[in-house]
Amino acid sequence: MHHFFVEPGQIRDGQVRITGPDVNHMKNVLRMRPGEEFLVSGGGNDLLCAVESLDAESVGARILGEQPSRELPAGIWLFQGLPKSDKMELIIQKAVELGAAGIIPVATKNAVVKLDAKKEESRLRRWQAIAESAAKQSKRSLVPEIGRVLSFKEAVARMDRDGFDLRLIPYENERGMEATREAFARAGEAKRIAVFIGPEGGFDESEVELARSAGILPVSLGQRILRTETAGLAVLAALMLRLEGGI
Repeated sequence: MHHFFVEPGQIRDGQVRITGPDVNHMKNVLRMRPGEEFLVSGGGNDLLCAVESLDAESVGARILGEQPSRELPAGIWLFQGLPKSDKMELIIQKAVELGAAGIIPVATKNAVVKLDAKKEESRLRRWQAIAESAAKQSKRSLVPEIGRVLSFKEAVARMDRDGFDLRLIPYENERGMEATREAFARAGEAKRIAVFIGPEGGFDESEVELARSAGILPVSLGQRILRTETAGLAVLAALMLRLEGGI
């Protein structure tokens, strides 16, 4: 079933009005017709709708009923150290599929990639489009936010300000799985979870110490060294299963 996102203001009195680029896609690519059903998400609600009218500027639809939300009971934010090449695109796509509420790119000491203002604007538009496409494919109730690039210090400062009650930083020098088990056991009680992932060169020791001082818990992901594009997804997958009662 086709899936579209709208702003809450586009839902009113049992009707949905779709505008913007989706209109052309619905009319000329999907060739949708009156009566055809599709899914709309807006403001955290998932609505089953049926097309009623199509014109040059908008598509009008009638709401048939509400669908159960597919969102996790806790918001997980991935603070991802800027990776090389186009790895960020893969990370964003898969993180959205695994239920991340948002992805924040982080400029760390060992990150090779440096984005100037012009490049950052272009990358953010591209990354947000990837997040929306992945949200549609995985039938998310919302499109996760791709935040602006933060320094590591700025990212750490968000922990208290934004009320993260579980804060994790996988670190290759952390030994033993006890801290990891304890952290994941607390996930079911958390409302906002932060996961910090280093770039290809990993975190600098000073960054890990700064994280500790802000209540961010270093954890181990086992005896193997995972690539930056693997580590975050491993944590997200485990948290997703934990939050949904799978483990």
